[in-house]
Amino acid sequence: MSAPRRPSDPSGLERYYVLTGGRSGPGGSASSLDVATLVVARAAPLPGMQHEHEEILRRCRDPLSVAELGAHLGLPFNILAVLLSDLLVAGRVEARNPIPAHEAGRGPDLALLEEVLSGLERL
Repeated sequence: MSAPRRPSDPSGLERYYVLTGGRSGPGGSASSLDVATLVVARAAPLPGMQHEHEEILRRCRDPLSVAELGAHLGLPFNILAVLLSDLLVAGRVEARNPIPAHEAGRGPDLALLEEVLSGLERL
């Protein structure tokens, strides 16, 4: 008698394996992606594209962070990073890392921070 077959779980690990073609992480320039990286589409979806790639391009018409994109698509970061890597290599999306305030030549806005603190103290 053969072993009982497990029911296929389309939302489980098998699905992620299929989505990424067995890859476990992004390569090349996509390896620097993090949850705060902004992604913006540079091209429209093509007919016959993988559904998740199409959805990424549709949602990223305006810049969207990797964290927001992952929440919308219901995908873990490492799976989304592999999909974004495909689109980055193909030139279909652009990834922009946020510029920290101290690197942009200015520090935090002290006047704004003082107003926020004042407002919190009044609560």
